[in-house]
Amino acid sequence: MATESTGTHKDPVTGELISKQELKRREKQRAKEASKAAKGPAPQAKPKDEAKATGTNEEELNPNQYYELRSRQILNLKQTQSPNPYPHKFHVSRSLQSYVATYGAEGKILPGTKLENVTESLAGRIHNIRVSGAKLKFYDLHGEGFKVQIMATQQDAADPEAFVATHDIFRRGDIVGVTGTPSRTKKGELSISPSSIQLLSPNLHQLPSSHFGLKDQETRYRKRYLDLILNENTRKLFITRSKIVNYVRRFLDNLGFMEVETPMTSLLAGGATAKPFITHHNDLNLDLYLRIAPELYLKQLVVGGLDRVYEIGRVFRNEGIDLTHNPEFTICEFYMAYADMEDLMEITEAMVEGMVKTLTGGSTKIIYHPEGNKGQEGARQLELDFQRPWKRYDMIGTLEEKLGVTFPPGDTLHTDETNKWLRELCVKHNVDCSEPRTNARLLDKLVGEYIEPLCISPAFIVGHPQVMSPLAKWHRSRPGLCERFEGFMCGKEFCNAYTELNDPFEQRLRFEEQVRQKEQGDDEAQGIDETFIDALEHGLPPTGGWGIGIDRLVMFLTDSTNIKEVLLFPAMKPLEVAPPQLGQAPLAPSGQI
Repeated sequence: MATESTGTHKDPVTGELISKQELKRREKQRAKEASKAAKGPAPQAKPKDEAKATGTNEEELNPNQYYELRSRQILNLKQTQSPNPYPHKFHVSRSLQSYVATYGAEGKILPGTKLENVTESLAGRIHNIRVSGAKLKFYDLHGEGFKVQIMATQQDAADPEAFVATHDIFRRGDIVGVTGTPSRTKKGELSISPSSIQLLSPNLHQLPSSHFGLKDQETRYRKRYLDLILNENTRKLFITRSKIVNYVRRFLDNLGFMEVETPMTSLLAGGATAKPFITHHNDLNLDLYLRIAPELYLKQLVVGGLDRVYEIGRVFRNEGIDLTHNPEFTICEFYMAYADMEDLMEITEAMVEGMVKTLTGGSTKIIYHPEGNKGQEGARQLELDFQRPWKRYDMIGTLEEKLGVTFPPGDTLHTDETNKWLRELCVKHNVDCSEPRTNARLLDKLVGEYIEPLCISPAFIVGHPQVMSPLAKWHRSRPGLCERFEGFMCGKEFCNAYTELNDPFEQRLRFEEQVRQKEQGDDEAQGIDETFIDALEHGLPPTGGWGIGIDRLVMFLTDSTNIKEVLLFPAMKPLEVAPPQLGQAPLAPSGQI
């Protein structure tokens, strides 16, 4: 278990961040212990005592010593090929899930008996080893979220003479293949009694204690493979994530949508208000942007006659990392010809309500712990109800009600006079907004302070000013506003949609306004995309466009308060790696950020 990080140098053995002085002290101590361990223990008289002594010594070794000892053992097996520690193939007759389903039924195998004349071959990872004398060993075999006990006895072995030598190889974390007979122990635990057991891939590292498990967050995020090995809850969470993505895909497929793929890099970063990443194309000698949204490409496909299209994929935004933001994240966007904002709200409600019912077995309610302290006494919890219809908050009307003011007319919300009024309003109510204090950013900060916290169960915020939505169509009955909605729950946005702007003349004016905001210092404002305007000039039918953040949706539906919990490989700050000890190879950096 890693302790709290208090220094700037990473201990290569424990993964802790410690001071330079403490690192030197530890390295000196390890060098002494390694020299002592290299001399080896005194020989024992009996084989079973030797095995017991070896096991005890290994438990007392530090991780570095264990790795050295285990590596030497496996390198010796590679040299002798007795057995080969990395075989090419092992035939598996059934999965652990199938084995439990087939032989775990009550009455199928009586306690203390075996199914004679039945042979199965299983494979998985050893989690625990329990020794009951030299001729009886128990292993917990894990795989696919299931566990089967291996009850290895010398009398069942195909080669009884080699029983002790064979089983002396295995350690916690090893992947093994086992062939034997389905059985139950006298206590009634489903097992397999092996005639043979084979090492398929050894684990060279000391696994954390099965009692304490892996709890350190930093280690879990940086070594997700270790987290998945040891924490069943992590495995279940990512299975749920997969179900959510598959549900979205099936829902849209059933509505007649076509899944497409659009470019990840482009000359302009458009389709959203965000700061992009920049990359370089060597052959063309061009700087390109990683996409911040697939929107403009998808709408071009609707112009081309693909009336219902969607994409599920990664987008990249060069912004801060916090509990709900990761620089790259998964989004689903769809575009539906001849639909408007009202149609999309109905589709959103139907999709998410149905998804929740699928995950909960029929209920529209889930419990969410906003502070992430599930299971603790007095933990604050929120009940989210996804039952249709969802509550709707009009942006300007709700702000007027909460602030006790009357906003300027909608068709003046873009003016300098309104900017001055909004600045004074924010100062009066202590709402902080960093530069550039554009009308759109000031309004966004007020919404974040006074409306978003009202959205506990899923709700829609509607009635956005045009100045906040450069790609949305103007409201058909409210001048200065546009037909857009944002979906919120637990005070956080999870989806965004609008009736698409399909007027190329108006679109050019909106893009030019974005350019003016960029010149004022807004790094997130968009430029003019001439190709997109050309597509609009060919005729975009009345269209509804919709986007949802998959990661944030998964957070709410799995009771997770940190986006890193729902990303298999989240962005992490690089660790400062300690210099190698004398004679050691330098550690290469991880590919992970």
